[in-house]
Amino acid sequence: MLRSMLLGACLLLFGTAHAASGVILVFGDSLSAGYGLRLNEAWPALLEQRLRAEKLRYSVDNASVSGETTAGGRSRLAAALAKHKPDVVIIALGANDGLRGLPLSELRANLGAMLAACRKAGARVLLVGMHMPPNYGPDYTQKFHRSFADVATAGGAALVPFMMEGFADKRDLFQSDGIHPTAQAQPLILENIWPALKASLRK
Repeated sequence: MLRSMLLGACLLLFGTAHAASGVILVFGDSLSAGYGLRLNEAWPALLEQRLRAEKLRYSVDNASVSGETTAGGRSRLAAALAKHKPDVVIIALGANDGLRGLPLSELRANLGAMLAACRKAGARVLLVGMHMPPNYGPDYTQKFHRSFADVATAGGAALVPFMMEGFADKRDLFQSDGIHPTAQAQPLILENIWPALKASLRK
């Protein structure tokens, strides 16, 4: 009986030692929520697979919401931080602000406030940037994209300049709406995010 109890305790300790020791919170919009995809196809699910393959002891909690703006994200971030207690937060918001032509001052203020909230909660931040289609005009599109770098620098966050780098002009990698990447594009998104994320995990 005692031997069985000791064996059970050893197995429990072994399992605990190999369990995830940290949490990565993905906090984005439909591009991270897996719109139009099966859950196991979206890049956050692929990230969890990559972490296991790399033997990095982190779990992934995806709190992304389709249609979310930076204002919406800012309003619900405190609850998400309290619930998930992340070590790293990947903020991938802003695309819907751009598509709606919302003021860039609001985009910057909201992102900056979210970075500050994450820092206060003790979490490192990876900010994921976006581009807007050229039909929004060069002035708006250039300032929109530059906003992410400016906010990341001011807030001491790591930056992925563009989630869709390398395939944004490939129509066959987008769903019929021309906005949301297909399942085939999800590994490419992860490859864009992974180097900066991995560096953050090793800090």
